[in-house]
Formats: sequence, C-alpha cells, structure tokens
Amino acid sequence: MIELYTWPTPNGHKIHIMLEETGLEYNVHPIDIGKGDQFDPEFLKISPNNKMPAMVDTDGPDGKPLALAESGAMLFYLAAKTGKFLPRDMAKRWKVLQWTMFQMGHIGPMLGQAHHFLQYAPEKIEYAMNRYRNEANRLYGVVDRQLRESKYLACDEYTIADMATVPWMRFPERQGVQVDEYPTLKRWRDAILERPAVKRALEVLKDARRAGEMTREQKEILFGAKQYAKR
Repeated sequence: MIELYTWPTPNGHKIHIMLEETGLEYNVHPIDIGKGDQFDPEFLKISPNNKMPAMVDTDGPDGKPLALAESGAMLFYLAAKTGKFLPRDMAKRWKVLQWTMFQMGHIGPMLGQAHHFLQYAPEKIEYAMNRYRNEANRLYGVVDRQLRESKYLACDEYTIADMATVPWMRFPERQGVQVDEYPTLKRWRDAILERPAVKRALEVLKDARRAGEMTREQKEILFGAKQYAKR
C-alpha cells in the first residue's frame, strides 16, 4: 500500500496520475501547505525538505517500508516497482530520464517562479515578471518543438516524462503564456488530460483546495519567514 502525503498542486498531481495509471492502491493524507502541515515534525521525517508530495510504500524493497520524497524520485520508484511507463529499451529509457529531469530542472522551477511573480508576489516587479514570463514561453517552445518530432515527450510511448510535465501546463495563462501559440503542445496536453486515469487523478483532494485569493496568513506560511525558520 502506498501512503501518499500530498496536496492538489502540479507536483502532487504527477504522483496522483502515476498511481491512477498503474492501478496501485493508495491512501491519501492531505498536507495543507496553506496551513503549514508541511512543517509538522512527523511529516519532516518523510520529507526532510518540507515539500510535498511524499510517500511511504508499506511494501517496499525486501518487504520493508520505504519513505520517499521528491516527486521525480517517486515517479522513478513507482515505474521500477510496477514495470510501467519507463521503457525497457535503453535508448528510450534514457530519453525518458532526460525529459523527466528537464521537467524537474526547468519546467517546475521556472513555471513556479512565473506563477509566483505574476500571481502571488506582494510587489509587482516588472523585471521578474518579464523574466519568468519570457522563460515560460521559451520552455513551452522547447516542448512544442520536441513534440513535432515525437508522439510523446520522450519517445513514441506515454511515460512518466509526460505525467511529470502535463500538470504544470494546465493553466498557461497564469504563466503569461498563450497556449494557442504552441499547437502541437496543446494537442498533446489536451489528449493526456482526456485520459480516464488523469481525470481521476485531478480529482484527488480537488474540494480541499481553497478557492479565491490567497490570504495574508497563507502567503506568510508559503513565502515568508516560517519557510526559513530553523528546524
């Protein structure tokens, strides 16, 4: 059984999608990042960097429990555990690793910064807004060009690279991107979002996330001094 500690964010949805696609049984433990659940000492034992998602596989290697954080590592682990969505062909496998690392090193961090400076930052800093809007569009262009050459992001198979990337591209307008300018990417994204397992995954904790503008307290928890307190 997978005990999943998560919240409905792009990184959380990566793992929701993988679990739904593989059919593994899992229990959901909400980590409300707006309330500060990520700083709970018990959660920090699983995720030392106080980030979600994280998980415990109660039937890990040698039948022993395994705690694991970092969504990319979790995708690799679940692919290895199930033998799914990571091709056996070595050329394809290394391409999947490449494009999954691309998501973790570029798509997530840079689009996350675009979200922050365009949506949440208390000051509208023109330099930062332009920098991350431009970088978001550059990255959409990279993905669009790749998909002109390949059915899926890494190869001709649907893999963890696609699962890792699509959740970050659900709301391009929040990143300063007009998705119609990237038609190949848009077709790929929309087709994946229509998969039944993906639809189920995006429902995980959907009702738990608050609608409307983030409160001052939530911003302080997510972006303020509490984030940097010594623990």
